[in-house]
Amino acid sequence: MTNLILAAIAALVVGIVIGVLVGRSGQGQTLRQRRAEQQIDELRSEFTRYQAQVNEHFMESAHLLRRFNDAYRDVNQHMARGANRLCNDEDWMEELQHETSKKRLEEVREDAPAEPPRDYAPKKDPEAKGTLAEDFGLDKERKASSEA
Repeated sequence: MTNLILAAIAALVVGIVIGVLVGRSGQGQTLRQRRAEQQIDELRSEFTRYQAQVNEHFMESAHLLRRFNDAYRDVNQHMARGANRLCNDEDWMEELQHETSKKRLEEVREDAPAEPPRDYAPKKDPEAKGTLAEDFGLDKERKASSEA
């Protein structure tokens, strides 16, 4: 009977040792899982904060651009009203308009014949190589040395 009690105590001790070992190995994985989940949660919260910062930045940028456009429009209207009020000399306005239209006409010379744009470079001789040729501007000696 003492042998049976000793065998039962030995089995109990071996069971406790095995239980502790299995429990620790399971806790290690659980601990790793908890750490990984905690890191994932931290990354998610950091990403959410970053998205909020980006949204706030673009909202503020849009607001500032809208204010800038409004200020530009106000300055432009102010300058136009001032020009109309202060420069109401009809002769001067007519001269200014005439000069502007004269410059436009000079840019589009009527005496020059209208010609469509060219998509090639003009050649002096029809037999000459054009600027779009592969060997344009290369010496024959350089060409021969590069082929060798």
